[in-house]
Amino acid sequence: MPLQSESSKIRIPTSPPTIAPYPDNLPRPLWSVMIPTYNCSVLLREAIASVLAQDLGPDLMQIQVVDDASTDDDVKVLVNQLGAGRVEYYRQSENVGSLRNFETCINRARGQLIHLLHGNDRVLAGFYEKLAQLFQQYPEAGAAFSHYAAIDENGVRYPHTTPAPEAKNPGILPNWILRIAERQRTQYVSIAVRRKVYEKLGAFYGTTYGEDWEMWVRIAANYPVAYHPDVLAEYRGHTNSISWAKARSGQIIPDLLQVMERIQQHVPAEHRKRILNLSKQHCANAGVGNAYVLLKESNDWALANSQIKQALALSNHPNIYYHLFKFYIKRILRMKFK
Repeated sequence: MPLQSESSKIRIPTSPPTIAPYPDNLPRPLWSVMIPTYNCSVLLREAIASVLAQDLGPDLMQIQVVDDASTDDDVKVLVNQLGAGRVEYYRQSENVGSLRNFETCINRARGQLIHLLHGNDRVLAGFYEKLAQLFQQYPEAGAAFSHYAAIDENGVRYPHTTPAPEAKNPGILPNWILRIAERQRTQYVSIAVRRKVYEKLGAFYGTTYGEDWEMWVRIAANYPVAYHPDVLAEYRGHTNSISWAKARSGQIIPDLLQVMERIQQHVPAEHRKRILNLSKQHCANAGVGNAYVLLKESNDWALANSQIKQALALSNHPNIYYHLFKFYIKRILRMKFK
């Protein structure tokens, strides 16, 4: 998730914000790489560098940083230094929050394909080339994404955390609506969306955690989605992100319950109950995992137990208790050999 303040003054859209159609009579590039950022200047350097390393030139690729009124650095100076005139810069007049900043990114995008690259993530060689090939090969696809890996704050990949590929070969994913509705299976950094899809379906809304999951489901309910099995993007976990702020405040599961409710409207009626039960089970498992990480980070048992109670309220599937048992065993062993 992006780095972002969560001020109570920030208004969160309660319905999909409208995206204005791009005029047909204006020249436009194939790609718009839009980089929303807030107070992550050190990591932003890597994000920009990863795009410039595969720059297709201004005729084919718009690159723009959209700054949500950062206070940690002069982001305009940083962008001018790194981009040397190649990277555009836009600053919000005030901090509007992550969802409004994403909406701004999409509305300012001129390209046919939009990639929202958060300022703390990075792409790998071949991302734009291989996804463009997918869009060309499958013109019916509303979005395309690649396999991805997770990295820590220092850019080191987390061991044993790269998810299993969604398919062995590039192509359209069958029954994708049912698979993506069950649980979050991709990240902003790894997916690109046709601008006309956002124009039809609107932008992100509702919550600042899980809003992307709902969007990928919304797209899958309306369009085929293409996939490339190569790891072409890296998603960065960060202790100052929205995700971790939500975890510390106990807001992740309440947000996900809202997201799951919205997702239900996009799922075929005959699959809704099954999908909802599976979603709750996956989120409960994740809640137990978050509790363990929070306990390692803060040694706050009250906070960890709060997370666990929320997880058990979601699902009492035996698998949840198995993960809970592993949680306590790992914690006991850490305390014993500390």
